[in-house]
Amino acid sequence: MQKSVLSVDLGGTKILIGEVSLDGEVLGTRVYPSTVISQPQAFEAITAGLRDYIDHVGLQGEPQAVGIGVVGRVDTESGVWLEIDPGRSQAIDVAGRIRELFGLPCAIGNDVYCATMAEQKWGCGRYSDNFIYMNIGTGIAAGCVVDSEPIIGKHFNAGEVGHHVADYDSDIQCVCGRKGCVELLASGLGLHNRIVALKPAYPDSKVVIPEEGRVDVADLFALYDEGDQLCVVVLDTALQAVAETIMNMVRFSDPDTIVLGGGVVSGHWFIDKLQTRLEPKTMRFVLNGVKKTDLQEGLIGLKGAALLGMDLTCKHQI
Repeated sequence: MQKSVLSVDLGGTKILIGEVSLDGEVLGTRVYPSTVISQPQAFEAITAGLRDYIDHVGLQGEPQAVGIGVVGRVDTESGVWLEIDPGRSQAIDVAGRIRELFGLPCAIGNDVYCATMAEQKWGCGRYSDNFIYMNIGTGIAAGCVVDSEPIIGKHFNAGEVGHHVADYDSDIQCVCGRKGCVELLASGLGLHNRIVALKPAYPDSKVVIPEEGRVDVADLFALYDEGDQLCVVVLDTALQAVAETIMNMVRFSDPDTIVLGGGVVSGHWFIDKLQTRLEPKTMRFVLNGVKKTDLQEGLIGLKGAALLGMDLTCKHQI
């Protein structure tokens, strides 16, 4: 039986659990309800999902480790999940507790860090040693690789570009303490919140706000193309905010490649509209351009989390 890693990708709207072979093949997956209200609740959801996966989906290989990607700050070296955000911090030794519960060594990392590692291993890292992976999903964050080394930061907080201020005239308050952050304007949650806030001012808009869940960004894109003014205002602001954030990151780290992932850039609408807002002089050294990840949508975080477990198996020579 081939060796494998159990992998967990905790997102804002779902937990994806799967089994990944040591050569990167996804052997199986199942989606579970997610909660990021608190770290203890999220940890319980992860452990319940892992038990269900093992018992009901079943193992195709022989698991050697568990790799977990989560939102927020993570000390990967010690295996401790430090916080979801500054207002929700209940540090948990995830690696140690998973080892106790499942009898397998465990590695844990930030979800976008995991996705960046997957991009480096199986995506643009095959031809670039200097790239940025930017995830635009429920939130916004980025992984920056310089000379083949990912930037992590002293406090494991590098890459939180969702808190780059993109609109200095904005009165929208962010949890980071500032106003006008790009995450508030262009993430999946941010787009939904802007639509809800501005809808009363656009009574003729065709946008339908669901009673549960978020507005589908694909619906917003379609209505934008039809000239729906609410969508035009919200999405033009979002596109410009992302463009400014990308250009600032380019000035900071001098990459030759920018790769985008996440639900907002699923398909090509957002990226196609984004290109015209990128100043050519600023982008002149980004020789490989701004593109969507080539890795399978929805699995990049899972495969990146699995990489953490694979690295662990190598270190401990399981």
